[in-house]
Amino acid sequence: MINIKFPDGSVRQFESGVTPLEIARSISEGLARVILAASFNGEAWDLTRPVIEDGEIKFFKWEDAEGKHAFWHTSAHLLAEALQELYPGVQFGIGPAIENGFYYDIDPGEHQLTSADFATIEKKMAELAAKDEPVERRAISKQGALDFFGGDGQTYKCELISELEDGHITTYTQGAFTDLCRGPHIPSTGAIKAIKILSLAGAYWRGDETRKQMVRVYGITFPKKKMLDEYLTLLEEAKKRDHRKIGREMELFAFSPNVGPGLPLWLPKGAALRNRLQDFLAKIQRKYGYQQVVTPHIGNKMLYVTSGHYAKYGKDSFQPIHTPEEDEEYLLKPMNCPHHCEIYRTAPRSYRDLPLRFAEFGTVYRYEQSGELHGLTRVRCFCQDDAHLFCTPDQLKQEFLGVMDIISFIFKVFGFEYEAQISLRDPNNPGKYVGSEENWEKAERAIIEACEEKGLVAKQVTGEAAFYGPKLDFMVKDALGRRWQLGTIQVDYNLPERFDLEYTGADNQKHRPVMIHRAPFGSLERFIAVLLEHTAGKLPLWLVPDQVVVLPISEKFNDYAKHVADTLNEMDVRAIVDDRNEKIGKKIRESELKLIPYMLIVGEKEAQNEEVSVRKQGEGDKGSEKITTFAAAIQSEVAAMTSF
Repeated sequence: MINIKFPDGSVRQFESGVTPLEIARSISEGLARVILAASFNGEAWDLTRPVIEDGEIKFFKWEDAEGKHAFWHTSAHLLAEALQELYPGVQFGIGPAIENGFYYDIDPGEHQLTSADFATIEKKMAELAAKDEPVERRAISKQGALDFFGGDGQTYKCELISELEDGHITTYTQGAFTDLCRGPHIPSTGAIKAIKILSLAGAYWRGDETRKQMVRVYGITFPKKKMLDEYLTLLEEAKKRDHRKIGREMELFAFSPNVGPGLPLWLPKGAALRNRLQDFLAKIQRKYGYQQVVTPHIGNKMLYVTSGHYAKYGKDSFQPIHTPEEDEEYLLKPMNCPHHCEIYRTAPRSYRDLPLRFAEFGTVYRYEQSGELHGLTRVRCFCQDDAHLFCTPDQLKQEFLGVMDIISFIFKVFGFEYEAQISLRDPNNPGKYVGSEENWEKAERAIIEACEEKGLVAKQVTGEAAFYGPKLDFMVKDALGRRWQLGTIQVDYNLPERFDLEYTGADNQKHRPVMIHRAPFGSLERFIAVLLEHTAGKLPLWLVPDQVVVLPISEKFNDYAKHVADTLNEMDVRAIVDDRNEKIGKKIRESELKLIPYMLIVGEKEAQNEEVSVRKQGEGDKGSEKITTFAAAIQSEVAAMTSF
């Protein structure tokens, strides 16, 4: 007999070899019907995989991310099974579950897949799912795997197998399709009731631009057709909210093939928007004792070798810049932290100087593959609202709490709901990280204790830490319920070690400071993209490019309209004039479409009384006011939104 512990702390005995599905059925048939996957002692586990030792079990339903992952992972295999039947000879790369659905990278050979094939693929997938084929896990030797997939002509699979360790290789089979896979999967394909192939894209094999470009087939599935219908409606709404479309309409940013992909050009209104965001954060930072610094856009390659970034991320950086000096190489700056470490080193530091908080709106450059670029959310050049705090170990928790306060305030101002995730190292993969076991334990404990002190419920995820330290990531939910990773706080004992940073303590001895990395926005580009999609372009009044448009009812009142706009601008209310020779109704409609918060209609009565007739976007007429009264109301509204 084995002892199985449940999430509520209770323990029950079962015979060795029992499956999670049988355990669930012993609790209730209803539970067994709705669970999709399980975990055993923290490891993802198939519902039909036997359990042979004591341990803790958790069950996952559709509502759980782990449940969806198993469902969509099996759906990826179902897609591959359908493609295998429809297009004999197709070769398979990888087919993972992703945040919304799944994809499979394939080499179709002579077949040319287009969107016209989607309905055929969906029909075949539905036909196979209806057979309710069991998904069976098998352990296989490395040679056995090579023989099986090699005999089937699956060269991509053989390449993957050649890098795996013998004794830890598994396959999953459903019907006539077998895949190399770690799992987990749902027990059978019958649960997949609604299927949609979404798109095709090109993807280089293993992300290497020198390798063959494969076809990536994206899809999504659900256990009920109603869920698919709701998702497709959400997709249509997402298209309307696409930040690339809104940014173009609002004249915020553009891209030029002559400049290069992934390198945004900020237009005047977009640049002003960025500046307002920077001013907003800079004001908060001043209250928290931050000092603004500026560092170059390039750095000596050895700077990033010292920090460890080059070894970990050199392949994701732009190629080194060679100077006429022998063996002298520079990199476009891929991150700001090594530069800030060098600023710390410019003077002797005492414990009385700490904490030091260096902040920078620093532009960094990373060579993202062209197929991964997407608007402002994935670019090659972006501005981080970066800061690095240097403190004593005793100050660490208090400094961490202060950063948490800043991030929670920012998200409150923008109306974002968010979840927090503590990203910890993977204890089974120590080669992924730098630094001592002791320092990692201290850093992880500091983050966990800070969250407990704030009452912040944070999910702990193993293996997601940065290579130099654990972090607290903030996942924002937008108006469509999508999750975006924005703010982050990272604790780092290792870069101070690598850069030999010191301070003199009260004991007159040399000590290492602790470093905190933090970026509340993450990057201005990504933050603006998420904000545009969250608000559908209806930005907060304090941030919107044009707060007011003045609309003269005829050309006779153009001069008065200009006077109104000038008065407002002098009072820090951003106003423009629409003095086109068009009917006032058309001007109002177009201003509504441009999402300008306030329209001020002016004619003879308004000109005589130094007034404006106020109309609010989406709400209609609000009556007449004196120009100065209206301006004061706008100033008050803006102040209330951003007061700290």
